[in-house]
Amino acid sequence: MLPVIALVGRPNVGKSTLFNRLTRSRDALVADFPGLTRDRQYGQGKVGGQPYIVIDTGGISGDEEGIDAEMARQSLRAVDEADLVLFIVDARAGLTAADEMIAQYLRENDKKAYLVVNKTDGLDAEAWSAEFYALGMSSNPYLIAAVHNRGVTSMITELLATLPANSTQAIEETGSEEDETHLEEDDAAVAEAAKREAAKELRFGIIGRPNVGKSTLVNRILGEERVIVYDQPGTTRDSISIPFERNGKGYTLVDTAGIRRRKNVTETAEKFSIVQTLQSIRECNVAVMVMDARTGLVDQDLHLLSFILESGRSLVLAVNKWDKLDAEVKDNIKKDVTRRLGFVDYADIHYISALHGTGVGEVFRSVEKAYRSATSHWSTNRLTNLLQDVVSEHQPPMINGRRIKLRYAHQGGVNPPIIVVHGNQTDSLPNSYKRYLMNAFRKVLKVTGTPLRFEFRSGDNPYAPEAKTSREAAKARQLKLTREARKNRKKKR
Repeated sequence: MLPVIALVGRPNVGKSTLFNRLTRSRDALVADFPGLTRDRQYGQGKVGGQPYIVIDTGGISGDEEGIDAEMARQSLRAVDEADLVLFIVDARAGLTAADEMIAQYLRENDKKAYLVVNKTDGLDAEAWSAEFYALGMSSNPYLIAAVHNRGVTSMITELLATLPANSTQAIEETGSEEDETHLEEDDAAVAEAAKREAAKELRFGIIGRPNVGKSTLVNRILGEERVIVYDQPGTTRDSISIPFERNGKGYTLVDTAGIRRRKNVTETAEKFSIVQTLQSIRECNVAVMVMDARTGLVDQDLHLLSFILESGRSLVLAVNKWDKLDAEVKDNIKKDVTRRLGFVDYADIHYISALHGTGVGEVFRSVEKAYRSATSHWSTNRLTNLLQDVVSEHQPPMINGRRIKLRYAHQGGVNPPIIVVHGNQTDSLPNSYKRYLMNAFRKVLKVTGTPLRFEFRSGDNPYAPEAKTSREAAKARQLKLTREARKNRKKKR
């Protein structure tokens, strides 16, 4: 097991800044106002060949009420599961009652804790940290400036040396597949890519507007109160990645901040939260789009769906807060969803109650099914035979008196699956026929939950002017090489 290090302290003492330094990332939002971090944020770092896990937590002040009390509860849970605790204080603010309360809690629970005096840049660190000796910590404080990375590396190296050595496991990054010229090699390359994708840990994100029940759904799937749930829009700010295991298989669940309409976004922190959410959509394999049954389908839901489609992510739809609705209201909502979401008819729709767990298991099964479809591989022979069957069932239209010909198909990529169709005049193929091909392929190949993308390629016309010019240029090059070869033979004689 890797050592787990928890960062605790009052609000705005620099915990998230130190977290980003230790993990060499920008996963934690950082801003110059207290209370930005709310949920526990986990990250992995490595120094001197030894890896470790870091937990960023919300600030603890001791007088929390409402959502702040939930934040403090999450922070104390991080302390309980950590191997060692970095108790961070602010050198510029000095010693406070909240610092004393946290120090007392750490002593009472017999935690292996170390005092870290942050924000010492531009100060006489020894003088400004003297008053923190009154906290009675077991060792001398570490004097750092996290924002400038001063003293951070030496501190973490020294702390890890106090822990038992941990085995490390190298993580091999899979490179991008090189372009191949032969169709057989392309087919093998796509098959190999599909195997790699399927072997990866499934990463799925919970997406939606604020206060639709995303965090409640996350806690229900995990079976514990992992993230803060509060009846207030905008509770979640960071995108929280949570690895877990189910039936012996690893997954990563991402709880994201709700996205409101642009005109309603005024706080800088919320803007950064939205950026993180959009980035999480691009990085996940499957997006679970959560909607509120009480408000029905709104325009903002459609905007989010459009971004998911542009990103090429697999999709599962969940209409939450389905309990306590009248039968007539439920029937109207289902009709509205079916009518307005016809453009994503490939996605499974579930009507759930995250609070009571109704239908949540079906959502998880749809996530796995969508990922299997997104990482499927079909041979060139099967796709070509399918294309010929579909074309024989319904021929492409005539263009300028000539029939569009679709000759063969092969797979060009996975996640999302890409079908490459070769033929003549494919640029003139109408959208209606493209939709016909997509629906036919989706039905026969049993693709659900993921977009199926088609690329159409036309062969070179041998009678086109540019083709004629290309042939003449090739003949000229060949003639030049022949003449040079003759000259060289004469010289040798």
